[in-house]
Amino acid sequence: MAGKVNEMKIVYYEKDDTLFLEFQKGEIVRDESLNWNINIGYTQDGIGEITILDAQQNGLYPLQIEKVLADVA
Repeated sequence: MAGKVNEMKIVYYEKDDTLFLEFQKGEIVRDESLNWNINIGYTQDGIGEITILDAQQNGLYPLQIEKVLADVA
């Protein structure tokens, strides 16, 4: 089954303590602030990006990422 593959991008800006997660490219059509330091940008197709301010200060960076193999899960 062939389909569109979105590449996720994660960038941490140490100087500003900002974590940026991009889930899909596209024009941001709506922004939503969950609280003072977390903002979600929506594209026409869903969540496009999340920006987290003071990420390390709030314990959200560094990330712990685990890879689960499909044939083991």
